[in-house]
Amino acid sequence: MRTTFAVIISILSLGYLLPTGIAVGRKRSNTGAIFVLNLFLGWTLIGWVIALIWSVAKDVPVVQSSGTA
Repeated sequence: MRTTFAVIISILSLGYLLPTGIAVGRKRSNTGAIFVLNLFLGWTLIGWVIALIWSVAKDVPVVQSSGTA
């Protein structure tokens, strides 16, 4: 019984942190922000879905201007 409970909790935890795992695997530049969103708002379904979409979205590089026109 304890083993079954531990397996169920482990599977649910992995599912809960899936957006963070995807962000780490894809080497996203904002993995920390995705983790924080997932940790604090992932329990709401909308927070988890936003974190998931953010983790699979294309990482757009920021272009910095030189400051001269």
